Amino acid sequence: MLIVDTGPLLAAADTADPHHRACVDVLTGVTGSLRTTPLVVAEAAYLIGRRIGPNAEARFFRSSADGDIVLETLTDADIVRIANLVDEYADLSLGGTDASVVAVAERLEQTVVATLDRRHFSVVRPRHVAGFELVPDLG
Repeated sequence: MLIVDTGPLLAAADTADPHHRACVDVLTGVTGSLRTTPLVVAEAAYLIGRRIGPNAEARFFRSSADGDIVLETLTDADIVRIANLVDEYADLSLGGTDASVVAVAERLEQTVVATLDRRHFSVVRPRHVAGFELVPDLG
């Protein structure tokens, strides 16, 4: 299982993105499922539609419906954790979408997160580990 943030989904869909190949490799090389939150899917779909076009956005939604990406339902406890993270990291401008990734990773006890967002995910301290392992390696 791999918890996925918006950036790798967008980069994998956009062949012109400088991180396209690295993100495709990470997302297709995972053992188990790709998991994310409805907030990430909404953000990724919007950005894919805006950057690449409506056909790419539709393909992204179909991919999710086909089970390529498993949407984790946000629990009430996740929503509270999201709010607490947004408050705690207000000086970092951690938004709800990134906080949802953290909350779900904590609940599922996952330590690896696929993200291009080193600014937020290298600073946030999850409850269950000292820090996340972030993939892909942006070297």
